[in-house]
Amino acid sequence: MGTHGKHRTHLVWDWNGTLLDDNEAVVGATNAAFGEVGLEPITLEQYREMYCIPIPRFYERLMGRLPTEAEWERMDGIFHRYYTEKRAACGLTRGAEELLAQWQLAGRSQSLLSMYGHDQLVPTVRGYGIERRFVRVDGRTGPSGGSKARHMERHIAALDGISAEYTVVIGDAVDDAVAAAHVGAKAVLYTGGSHSRASLEAAGVPVVDSLAEAAQLAEEIAG
Repeated sequence: MGTHGKHRTHLVWDWNGTLLDDNEAVVGATNAAFGEVGLEPITLEQYREMYCIPIPRFYERLMGRLPTEAEWERMDGIFHRYYTEKRAACGLTRGAEELLAQWQLAGRSQSLLSMYGHDQLVPTVRGYGIERRFVRVDGRTGPSGGSKARHMERHIAALDGISAEYTVVIGDAVDDAVAAAHVGAKAVLYTGGSHSRASLEAAGVPVVDSLAEAAQLAEEIAG
């Protein structure tokens, strides 16, 4: 048998823009936040060209300057209020539900790590009926707007018997690749979320147009 059975690929899925198809809610919420500081609304295309982490840096690209502390807090508050209202109408990404079920039924493990606040994330994922597919569901704790790298460190450490070298992070943002590299995991980036293909390709990891392709590729590159 060798050691292969022991080293099954573990997937760490991103939530917003990856498993959850919430681009419209996100762009709407961004525009609501922009309105607060007198900025023109932007389109999904513009959003996907400009989006970056940390979020204040993204706002700087559009405002021509960094938001002040007070502006950031106001914009962040408005963003989350608007997003929460609109999220209820968002569905899972096409094929996501089947894909998660198949992966689990094949005896493989997967978890979810999101920069969406932990206390909102857990009931949300439960509401979509997919919570049981994951060995662990972690959302952001602490202030919003930063990188996933530290959260990824804690997430991987909390996973029982799963090592980073057999782990593949699937997300829609360059920051997902950064977080994966931070812990020594691999990453595959999906073009259906917050970033355009061109900005994802800058991350230097495989870029795919569907979640099914992402999962298939993950198996090929892990370990």
